Amino acid sequence: MPGYHPSCHARTTPNALALVVVDTGETLTYRQLDEGSNRFAQLLRSLGLQPGDRVAVMLRNSPEFAQVYWGATRCGCFVTLLSTHLKPSEASYIVEDAGAKVLILSASIGETPRALARDHAELVPGVAKVYYAGDPAGEGAMEGAEPLSEALEAMPAKPVSDEISGFHMIYSSGTTGRPKGIVLPFTPGPIDEFNALEGVMPIYHELDPLVSLNVGPLYHGAPLSGMVTAQRLGGLFVTQRKFDAEGVLAAIDRYKVGVAQFVPTMFVRMLALPDEVRAQYNVSSLRMAVHAAAPCPVEIKRRMIEWWGPIIFEYYGSTEGVGATAITSQEWLERPGSVGKSSLGPIHICDEEGRELPPGESGIVYFEAPGGRVVNYLNDAEKSRKATHPEHDNWFAVGDIGKLDEDGYLYLTDRKDFMIISGGVNIYPQAIEDCLIVHPQVLDVAVLGVSDPEFGEKVKAVVQPKDWADAGPALEQSLKDWCRERISPVTAPREYEFVKELPRLPSGKLAKHELRKLYGNSVAVV
Repeated sequence: MPGYHPSCHARTTPNALALVVVDTGETLTYRQLDEGSNRFAQLLRSLGLQPGDRVAVMLRNSPEFAQVYWGATRCGCFVTLLSTHLKPSEASYIVEDAGAKVLILSASIGETPRALARDHAELVPGVAKVYYAGDPAGEGAMEGAEPLSEALEAMPAKPVSDEISGFHMIYSSGTTGRPKGIVLPFTPGPIDEFNALEGVMPIYHELDPLVSLNVGPLYHGAPLSGMVTAQRLGGLFVTQRKFDAEGVLAAIDRYKVGVAQFVPTMFVRMLALPDEVRAQYNVSSLRMAVHAAAPCPVEIKRRMIEWWGPIIFEYYGSTEGVGATAITSQEWLERPGSVGKSSLGPIHICDEEGRELPPGESGIVYFEAPGGRVVNYLNDAEKSRKATHPEHDNWFAVGDIGKLDEDGYLYLTDRKDFMIISGGVNIYPQAIEDCLIVHPQVLDVAVLGVSDPEFGEKVKAVVQPKDWADAGPALEQSLKDWCRERISPVTAPREYEFVKELPRLPSGKLAKHELRKLYGNSVAVV
């Protein structure tokens, strides 16, 4: 039986495509992936890095990302993944917190990688070497960093003598505070085997040829998993540098994508395309369309099932890996709004004191972790402790609020940190956002609590219209009327603000800590 690694496919199908970045036109064959990853592994060994050492990577979706990832993990190193949207202080904190010895940067991201390269002795003193990867548009030459292409060219394109598997470390997205390094219980082994943390859905084994698509940034867990799974199995991984709704449909049509993964905001953008644009593209090759990462409004998901058929599959989990749920289209149509039943360990809904609540009551979602799994945040034992139930050391929570029905199906209410308390009433923004997002003139929306002298907090909606020309009193009144017909007057927004774009993380999650900074008080329309 052939092994599960790009190097195996480089021997059998060297000219097959391993990666396509559709909006830049970049491609990578299995031969190129194998040679590039070998050269990077050799480079790390030449710099003295050994199994267990860490490499920090701030790269856009690109062939270099795949070569760097597979190169580091075939010589036992851990890849610390950095968002391309971080500020220099945020990125330097993660690099230093992770203890990375080598830093790989993209030349085309903006000021942050240039600052890290130029001032690395001050910002990331623990880093011994900084390299930059070029860009198809021609950006390059970063002060303080060496060109990665030249460093790789000087290395032999053969495996290091002591190959052993490495893995990656992802920092939490920081939607409610400083990112946390999530340490997973990885056990090194042969490079051509799936490890226990690389769960793969059966659909990936069933598709021949395997063509998968995920246009999210590869520094996030789900897109990275999609790439790793496809390339372990010798398939084609299709991605974009930046999400484009029509471009996704065109890519599914052109490459005959069989399995794809999205976040709900991508569904919203695709559904917002004119009917005649959507009708241009054939998406019948799709066998499964997976979504996760953020709650999906019921009406949006219903429309996607009507459009693509009952191939929509949802899962809910966390990078911490202590629990997960899953639900098919058929199950969801019977229980709209549910994220499914547990696929790992039992779920417990508890109040603030840790007391378990009966079905139908909302509380903190705890997963009972199997096999001695624990939540371990790098260099932060206190955060690890707070994630653990006060009485059960194998029950863990990551901050979500939800409820179970009598059959064990989970319904998420919101994040605990996002709850608004107005006049003593607990209000969850997600339900209000789900109401507003399906208004025909709304492209994106966020709801948060802002200071109010009478009620403590009041509900504010920050709305991105589909057409900026609509922003104004008439649309505000339309939204008030819309909410009046659909949600309780207690939870309806008392204040609206229109913006041209909301601060969303590339994972699709709202950056609510940024919203609180930007829109915590009333400001003029921007």
